Amino acid sequence: MRRIDKTYIMELEKQLTTTKKKDRQLLILMHLSQLLDYVTGLGGIIVPLIIWLTNRDQVEGVDEQGKMILNFKLSMLIYIFISIPLFFLFGLGIVLLVIIGLISFIMPIVNAVKVSNDEQPSYPFTINFIA
Repeated sequence: MRRIDKTYIMELEKQLTTTKKKDRQLLILMHLSQLLDYVTGLGGIIVPLIIWLTNRDQVEGVDEQGKMILNFKLSMLIYIFISIPLFFLFGLGIVLLVIIGLISFIMPIVNAVKVSNDEQPSYPFTINFIA
């Protein structure tokens, strides 16, 4: 009986002291998966969300960068909704939509390259919804 208790305690200590593994390829995939918006429509927010929810406790950097990506996608969605009435009222919305489209296409690629070079990614014009 005493031996079982000792092994049980050792297993609990092992589980508590496990560190997160570092998986740079998963982080790169998470950034590049945002480009699925141009193929599927909503895949660019659903795939990073699934990766973030399933790996945020196991892989180092997924929690921070997943929140960053989701905040960026939600911010871009809000900016799109703001630019639609501006398009009908002043015609300025088309310029904003083009800028938003370019930023949404370029920044995931730039940040995937930054992650592959072990640099900290950043997204401009992001509102922090998920802290």
